[in-house]
Amino acid sequence: MTKIKEIPLLELKPKSFIKTKINEIASMVGDGFAVNALSGGVDSSVVTMLGFKALGARLKTCFIDSGLMRHKEPQYVVSIFKKMGVPVELIDAKKQFFDALKGVEDPEKKREAITHVFYKIVFGDLVKKSSAKFLLQGTNYTDVEETVAGIKRQHNILAQLGIDTKEAYGYHVLEPLIELRKSGIRKIGKALGLPDELYKRPPFPGPALSARVIGEVTPERVEIVRKATKIVEEELSDTGAFQYLAILHEDRVTGITKGKRDFGLQIEVRCWESTDAKIAVPTRLSHDKLMKLGDRITAGVPGVVSVTYNIARKPPSTIEAI
Repeated sequence: MTKIKEIPLLELKPKSFIKTKINEIASMVGDGFAVNALSGGVDSSVVTMLGFKALGARLKTCFIDSGLMRHKEPQYVVSIFKKMGVPVELIDAKKQFFDALKGVEDPEKKREAITHVFYKIVFGDLVKKSSAKFLLQGTNYTDVEETVAGIKRQHNILAQLGIDTKEAYGYHVLEPLIELRKSGIRKIGKALGLPDELYKRPPFPGPALSARVIGEVTPERVEIVRKATKIVEEELSDTGAFQYLAILHEDRVTGITKGKRDFGLQIEVRCWESTDAKIAVPTRLSHDKLMKLGDRITAGVPGVVSVTYNIARKPPSTIEAI
């Protein structure tokens, strides 16, 4: 296992980094083709632009619609990259992901299921059809650090766990951003000319909304947290916070709906101040803002009777729930 050396933010020289990575990608892929995994997050968006600059038409960029994304996210991301001249193929893989997640409640087993579908079933098939020998993805330094430390396994960590991707999946994985944390990746995104709406986006987990559903992940439960997420992002986008999210809890709680007892759902809101995701503290939201969140979520998300706000630091808490 090769040890990865972090490039700290203060030592990062964007123009030099971009030139180096473009040359590295071009050299590794040679005259062949590569497939690129775009999710619309900061990391994958930056990798997409690096890959496109390095390979042009020899890069097949795909957005995998797992059914776990935010409201209208697939269409939104594809349209942004189309405007930048980067073609993106939207692939419907909802059935494969929900089939793999059926009956699974353990967080690590969820991540394993998503990893298997993503790399073996979906991208394995795409790589075979395109004759590509490489897959580009936006793994960052914090992903590796947390996985190796045993805090939680990020679904995109493979080689660092001893997985030979060529043997397991039939292709090599290229990770141009693995030496950088989120703050450095944003800096590269800006230097690449990405629009603010991409490189300034709050982080979003690779397993998407499945990382925000405690317990079994079903289309119905994902839709609940998707609606809550839309409200949270609308209300907290002006805070300048590092990340903000909604979590659907597994336990039900007593509430009152239309004057009658209702054993309903519970949403937890988290909002974080951080620069590198290594440590974080909850944002000091005003009481009025918290009350508005509670009112909007209970009124706008069917079945929700309780809304809580996380006030624990990271560590011992983590930014995501799963």
